[in-house]
Amino acid sequence: MTRATTVRAVLAAAVLLVSVLITLTMSPRLGLDLQGGTRLVLQAKDSATTKADRESTDRTLEVLRQRIDSLGVAEPTLTRSGEDRIIVELPDVQDPRKAAEVIGRTAQLSFHAVQGPGTEQEKGKGTGLTLPDEEGRLLDLGPARLTGAGVKDAGASFDAQQGAGWTVALDFHKGAGRDWTRLTGEAACHPVQDDRRRVAIVLDDHVISSPQVAPSVGCNVGLPSGSTQITGSFGADEARDLALLIKGGALPVPIEIVEQRTVGPTLGAAAIDASARAALIGAAATALFITFVYRLFGALAAVALAAYAVISYAALVALGVTLTLPGLAGFVLAIGMAVDANVLVFERAREEYAERPGRSLGSAMAAGFRNAWSAVADSNVTTLIAAGLLFFLGSGPVKGFGVTLAIGVLASMFSALVIARALTEIASRSRFVSDYRGVNGIARPGRVRTWLARRDPQLFRSSRRWLLISTALIAVAVLGIVVRGVNLGVEFTGGRLVEYSTSRPVDVETARTALADAGFGDAEVTTAGAGDLSVRTGDLSNDEEHTLRAALAEEGGHTTKVRDELIGPSLGDELRRNALIALAIAVLVQLAYLAVRFRWTFALASVAALVHDVIILVGAFAWLGRTVDGIFLAALLTVIGYSVNDSVVVFDRVRELWAKARRVPVATVANRAVLQTVPRTVNTGMGALFILAALAVLGGDSLADFALALLIGICVGTYSSVLTAVPVALVLEKSSKAPPPARKRAPRRTSGAGAKRRDTLDNGARV
Repeated sequence: MTRATTVRAVLAAAVLLVSVLITLTMSPRLGLDLQGGTRLVLQAKDSATTKADRESTDRTLEVLRQRIDSLGVAEPTLTRSGEDRIIVELPDVQDPRKAAEVIGRTAQLSFHAVQGPGTEQEKGKGTGLTLPDEEGRLLDLGPARLTGAGVKDAGASFDAQQGAGWTVALDFHKGAGRDWTRLTGEAACHPVQDDRRRVAIVLDDHVISSPQVAPSVGCNVGLPSGSTQITGSFGADEARDLALLIKGGALPVPIEIVEQRTVGPTLGAAAIDASARAALIGAAATALFITFVYRLFGALAAVALAAYAVISYAALVALGVTLTLPGLAGFVLAIGMAVDANVLVFERAREEYAERPGRSLGSAMAAGFRNAWSAVADSNVTTLIAAGLLFFLGSGPVKGFGVTLAIGVLASMFSALVIARALTEIASRSRFVSDYRGVNGIARPGRVRTWLARRDPQLFRSSRRWLLISTALIAVAVLGIVVRGVNLGVEFTGGRLVEYSTSRPVDVETARTALADAGFGDAEVTTAGAGDLSVRTGDLSNDEEHTLRAALAEEGGHTTKVRDELIGPSLGDELRRNALIALAIAVLVQLAYLAVRFRWTFALASVAALVHDVIILVGAFAWLGRTVDGIFLAALLTVIGYSVNDSVVVFDRVRELWAKARRVPVATVANRAVLQTVPRTVNTGMGALFILAALAVLGGDSLADFALALLIGICVGTYSSVLTAVPVALVLEKSSKAPPPARKRAPRRTSGAGAKRRDTLDNGARV
């Protein structure tokens, strides 16, 4: 083996070893749509005295964290999103009514005099406020003497001079400061260590602190506002949390639930099981296909594909990526797309071997990797752009799809350019593999390439006919959008969508009648999944949803909520606007990248094909009456990346061939380039189609629309990259005055002007 092959083999083995270790020892983080639970998005609103900014939202988050902890939810997650939003994830919570009730209240902070120890009897009578202190001892509290609105500031600091450790300093507004001085002055009239010398700070009926007034404070003198310090055995985090709670109660920010999603545990488990089966069946079909087409080298690529799956999964786990349902679909889809680079290399190696039959198999493979590099890099960059847009402009679970897609692209490049290359280089040195053309799969051109070479169809003799066909397809799609309309999901329109499973079968008409009798006449009822019912309404509170479920239970028996999505109207408008922005940015970014990498005519032609694909895909969903939602947006942006990917491969070959034959008409060059890249396009598309077909059939109702959108998009994208992008480029080239691309300079010879070019794997030894 050469040194480069050894390095690749060692690197591949090391990465695989680490990946297997991570896979066996670490578990993935599952999103709520896979493990079941409730996800809430809260919007902070300005109040009369407080602006909803980053600081006030952080304080509100800490208050909410304490509230949610009181619910006893296992491992809740609260994070701030942007300046004024809070995302709350509650695993295993199927009825969000209590959580929404607790979260929706504005923080109530109050200060009380302690009247003495409390008893359980007094607590049960409800005659006064009896609450446990920080250590669990009951205290009998007097009425609130001042509220959190009077707190001007609260901050944690470390008192090193007096040795008090971490303390919390309080500062009150002018009027509240006098009330605080009076309250602490009355408490100071009681003996030291007497409970009545304490002041209780209560947040939402929980005592968060009950400090004693210091012995140095005189009776009826009290503490002035600016010099109040709460001391105790605080750690740094405890002091900061207490300061945040007091200050957060002092600056209450109204909270509005703008998004609420609930997923039953059975739906998530079924999605994982279905995706796993689809991945195994689709990957096996893809592996068999490339093995059939490329023989031994195809089998080696299948081994690299399995390695890719392990590496990609390990990267997701190691980086702590939360795996959502769209993300899981993205991981499965990336397995099918991972063969793209291998197919590009193998097809280029076949061309190299066909041009120079006398060269060695290893030399042909090296040339294949070298010549395919630019197309591999460009096509993967365009897919990474789509993944980046999904992450930055997507919402909720769609972000997970962008992350898994990006990780999949990077892992697939490593799989193809390191693992597969090391395996094929080792295999190509075998005399048996080199001598028997039917074994290696590279020495023979392939059935598709042979058929095209024999027929030599002139596809672009009249390129305008292809443009007429594309125009007709666009017209049909636009007609569907105008006539049928686009069925926007609740994610883009606002409202509520709930899916129920009943113990007895209930037909749609019966369900509609039952809901109309219960006062929900505007509810849209459709079937979902295996006999489930999907109910879509406008504004629907959690109590109203409970009534709606009870109405269905009268007809269907035991009724279980499988899925629940609530989107506020403001968030729906925002998501719809962000979707349009994402599409516009996708087109502009792809245009900018292609304009830098290719001629402006090629860039515009690729974007024209991209727009063609988007319109046809949206039109197809309009004709089929399918829902256009966030998952569809993820599929659409993926189709954009795939469409540009295909166009890049074609135009990269046009540029290469045109540079070698600058006086040949560009239409002839384009025809030759398309015929040379068709095998790659077909073989790559088949790999993705196997995976998508498995997802569509086995992925269940939750992934059916996603798989259908990608199936349509890939088929249309394959057509447009050849029969839309190329004809548009030919039309634009007629008005372009730019010269043909310059031919790349050959590398300098190292042993004199007359030296022959030596095979890259030939060490020069002769017998």
